[in-house]
Amino acid sequence: MQKKINIKNKKARFEYEILDKYIAGIQLTGTEIKSIRESKARITESFCEFNEKGELFAINMFIEEYLYGHSFNHKPKSERKLLLNKGELKKLQKEVQNVGLTIVPLRLFLTEKGWAKLEIALCRGKKNYDKREVMKERDTKRDLDRLKKAFN
Repeated sequence: MQKKINIKNKKARFEYEILDKYIAGIQLTGTEIKSIRESKARITESFCEFNEKGELFAINMFIEEYLYGHSFNHKPKSERKLLLNKGELKKLQKEVQNVGLTIVPLRLFLTEKGWAKLEIALCRGKKNYDKREVMKERDTKRDLDRLKKAFN
């Protein structure tokens, strides 16, 4: 039985306003899936871009080298192709080009069959005052929870 792999990008929810979510497959090479199964991957600094052929790639996604891979190891920060339907790709590309939105990975997980999937989101960057509001809300919620706990 496999353990649950769920690598999140918490920074993305703070930095961006999420408009739409998609789940994409990842084209992996060699020992990358073994490193992901050991939870040795990071998506905090990664983003997604289209190439000239209209294919979507995850850039700056870090998957640590597999410890027992020796000469068959992969590059830790290579571009990885994301697998989506043609319709979804065209819609995303149109939104990114026309409106100026960005595509950011939110989480990396394994399915029941053992396939690695990446949840990506179409996002708009937040302004500084939006970020400050989120921090204030978080602080007030934390204070209320402390008060509730003190009375119970």
